[in-house]
Amino acid sequence: MNFSRRQFVKGGVTAFTFGFAAPQMLCDMAFAQASARNLVVVYLGGGNDSLSTVIPYRDPFYTSRRPTIAVPAANVLQIGTDASNIELGLHPRLTGLRAIFDAGRLAIVQRTGYANQSRSHFTGFDIWGTANPGNTSGTGWLGRYLDSLSPPLDPLVAWNTSRETPRPLMARTVGVPAITTPASYSFSSPNSGTEAGYERSAQLRISSHVPVDRPHLAFVNSTTQAALGTLDRVATVATYRPSLTYPTNGFAQALQAVAGAMNRQISTKVFWVQTGGYDTHASQGVNAGAYVNLMATLGDGVKAFYDDLSNQGLLSNTLIVVYSEFGRRISENGSQGTDHGAGANMMLIGGGVRGGIYGTAPNLNTDPANPTLENNAGDVRFETDFRSVYAKVLDSWLGSNSVTILGANYRAGAPNVL
Repeated sequence: MNFSRRQFVKGGVTAFTFGFAAPQMLCDMAFAQASARNLVVVYLGGGNDSLSTVIPYRDPFYTSRRPTIAVPAANVLQIGTDASNIELGLHPRLTGLRAIFDAGRLAIVQRTGYANQSRSHFTGFDIWGTANPGNTSGTGWLGRYLDSLSPPLDPLVAWNTSRETPRPLMARTVGVPAITTPASYSFSSPNSGTEAGYERSAQLRISSHVPVDRPHLAFVNSTTQAALGTLDRVATVATYRPSLTYPTNGFAQALQAVAGAMNRQISTKVFWVQTGGYDTHASQGVNAGAYVNLMATLGDGVKAFYDDLSNQGLLSNTLIVVYSEFGRRISENGSQGTDHGAGANMMLIGGGVRGGIYGTAPNLNTDPANPTLENNAGDVRFETDFRSVYAKVLDSWLGSNSVTILGANYRAGAPNVL
């Protein structure tokens, strides 16, 4: 069989192929799973410049290698020193993240990556997605986690806020719906009103027949039933009114939808939120430009989400993991930007997070023998394997078996963030 559930459950639903509102059993399952922990993965698409996010502002080579884009020491949001006694600060527009850090609920894991890092957006994304540099076309680490859950699974066990299923969520047996906005996730019909209602009812009746002797038809019909079963519950998320006002950009609105799904207890355990624009080959100016706007979008959106969950009493059940497919080069280029690099930072945020700075920052000295750098001292060398962070999330947060899901034991190098 060359197709999967994810190919049937994507975005809206056509009147003749898919839909969303199924057996009562699925609704009962939703409430039974409502107390489960939530995982929200925030992906910064394009390769975030980690040295502009978490800044070693006292390193003399930071300014000399970035003469026009270095953030002045007086402007950084100081967060203390790491284990190697390097003073660090956040970008000036990350005031929201600094407040979370000060509350002890933001963990920054420095210099994450893997050996011989790819500097390709697509390959790098797939490597982080599969958690396997040797097989970038396999299932995703989150998809394998979903596959490991005991059936029957609720069709809303995971929620993808982007249009296409990302590599990390690709599974063997579990389909993940793409719900960009709850209000637009509906039964699609050329008609409206009563006629559209008749069409939806007819589709539900047709899909209720799951013939055991015709596996392909049974697959289609069961997938349609599962999709139809999600319609009404997602509609309740569209009516959610948060405890505060979120920014109006797409990233923050996606996080608001995630908060609404948690509030409405629709059973989702894993959420994927993606925001782009981080391929900053230019315009990384200190006071204005693309990167300043990116940091504002990230910091303000996450802080609104964090505060909303805190106000609802949901923060202790939620973990946010932030990452990008690679870091960027240490020295700025001729366009006041930075090119594709290697080691980067990961962030974990939530009520159960042991906040602080984990790992060590790179020494930016241009000496080719510098052990914290690679590529002739042009890039940050990784210190913490990103899969060890995944292992901590899988074992300590999701209660799964990271060795089985990741295909090897990465527990030894996992930072004690949870």
